[in-house]
Amino acid sequence: MSFFKRIFSSEKKETLDKGLEKSSTSFLGKLSKAVAGKSKVDDDVLDNLEEVLVTSDVGVNTTLKVIERIEERVAKDKYLGTDELNRILREEIAGLLSETNSGEETEYTIPNLPAQSNGQKTPYVLMVVGVNGVGKTTTIGKLAYQFKKKGLKVVLGAADTFRAAAIDQLQVWADRVDVPMVRQEMGSDPASVAFDALQSGVSQDADVIIIDTAGRLHNKINLMNELTKVKRVMQKVVGDAPHDVLLVLDGSTGQNAFEQAKQFTAATEVTSLAVTKLDGTAKGGVVIGISDQFQIPVKYIGVGEGIEDLQVFNKYEFVDSFFK
Repeated sequence: MSFFKRIFSSEKKETLDKGLEKSSTSFLGKLSKAVAGKSKVDDDVLDNLEEVLVTSDVGVNTTLKVIERIEERVAKDKYLGTDELNRILREEIAGLLSETNSGEETEYTIPNLPAQSNGQKTPYVLMVVGVNGVGKTTTIGKLAYQFKKKGLKVVLGAADTFRAAAIDQLQVWADRVDVPMVRQEMGSDPASVAFDALQSGVSQDADVIIIDTAGRLHNKINLMNELTKVKRVMQKVVGDAPHDVLLVLDGSTGQNAFEQAKQFTAATEVTSLAVTKLDGTAKGGVVIGISDQFQIPVKYIGVGEGIEDLQVFNKYEFVDSFFK
């Protein structure tokens, strides 16, 4: 019997369970070792639990918060059986995720935006950032597919102009999903591409415009200047664009994903996260740590290769699958 109320369809839930299987098996295996031979949660169990959480890529700071919360419950309840630990961990981790306003959604949605000053519909502008190789282009393609499936008109902008492969890859997704894409030659000014994409989107009465950006981190100042310029130029077309800056992180890199989040949040204002490639790794705990440490909501998680396997992040379903 699931501790949390069932929210996802059984098919979606099955995909999530399968995608988090490695993380769940690894975590629960370590957890059962941590409480082996113990009937109550004592200092030894808490020390072991701390190690389990850290080695499951939850991150040191978030782990300490979870341990502190459990210590408070132990102090309050006086006797806490190890058999209750799984349930309490679920509750505390879901509680932590709540603090970032993360994971209440169950479906792909966009906010209703007020019309522009000239009365035209305001498209929802999503700027996607992240280093090369994290699954950024794939995430954009899958998002375009999901938004289109909802009946929304989508336009893509290929503003990662530093690699011909990035433009071509995005074109493959645009063709696959059958949505228009605005592109220029490799080496063009990314802000110019973003400007054209927004103009094109507005003229086509688009609901959603997704802009891909270059994923170079070797120089934070360059990255910051570039993203700032892209934003400034987009605002000439849509006053309050972008409405969301989505940072894509590769969940399979564990602690390296924390490092990337640190770099990007220092370079630009990131408003949401997508954590990809969770199906191939036992590092699913990284979702909990990153969401907590950066206080940025996780919006999407990638739990498989298929076009349907980018899921809206729902904390209840995630925690439920993680503790399967």
